[in-house]
Amino acid sequence: MQLDWLEWSNPVAIWWVFLVLVSVGNIGLFLALAARFRAASVARRRSSAAWTIEPLLLLAAAYVFGCAFRAVLPRADVLRICLFDTSLSSVLVGRSVATAAEISFVAQWAIVLYALAHDGGSDTARKIAKTIVPLVLLAEGCSWYAVITTDYLGNVVENSLWTAIFLLVGIALVRLFARYRGAAQFAIAAALAGIAGYVVFMCTVNVPMYIVRWQAELAGGQQLLGLVAGFHDLATRWIVTRNIAAWDDEIAWMSLYFSVAVWASLLLAGFGLVRHLVPRYLVSRPQRKPAPGAIAVPVRSAPRLP
Repeated sequence: MQLDWLEWSNPVAIWWVFLVLVSVGNIGLFLALAARFRAASVARRRSSAAWTIEPLLLLAAAYVFGCAFRAVLPRADVLRICLFDTSLSSVLVGRSVATAAEISFVAQWAIVLYALAHDGGSDTARKIAKTIVPLVLLAEGCSWYAVITTDYLGNVVENSLWTAIFLLVGIALVRLFARYRGAAQFAIAAALAGIAGYVVFMCTVNVPMYIVRWQAELAGGQQLLGLVAGFHDLATRWIVTRNIAAWDDEIAWMSLYFSVAVWASLLLAGFGLVRHLVPRYLVSRPQRKPAPGAIAVPVRSAPRLP
């Protein structure tokens, strides 16, 4: 891996060092969180051999390490550009890692939303929790279409689906907001603020960027790649460039993706440590609906003894 291009006069070098440092910090935060889970498991079971894997932590591992890999070896899929001349910079490798990481991230949201919806008695939030994973699978399919064919329309649809996913998450959190109080309500409000910022960014920066690229593609009459040729191309062709002009449009979303989004994943994983505390922050416990055909029997209080 050649590093002779790392100079303070090169903006791409400064950006890459930032990505590496953030990724190292993120891995450190993950390891600290994993230690907390282990300590909590030992305290519960009083046996160090009884540590069980928390699903939220496992999903966070996929996202944290997946993002770290992509940050150290950044590449732009359809453009086929990268920073290092190695087969690990191929789009086939990078997109595969990204797919596993992104599905894991949305699965984290689905688990946390479902738990909050279950305790808070919100059918809307529960349905949204079940919907967002199929939506991200569709988004990943669009992404693969884009990188195989080099058709930016796939990226337009992919990023539009990501925007829709978090709009739905926002709706679910709005429905849950009034059902909780205290720290839980504050956490929901913070999540809503972050989601609002994400949606604004996607609608004003990311999606328009891909629309412009798609329109330019159409205007230029670019020939799209077929399935076989596309797979061969994404597995074998990568263009090494450290020119800021080539990376300019990628820097903003990658910087946020490999930092803020990873922190969100770690916070979602941390929900596993406080899951048992959530019911105490309910404004009121939801009333369970009687099963169809069930007869409500009034309960009379016992007479007081003289």
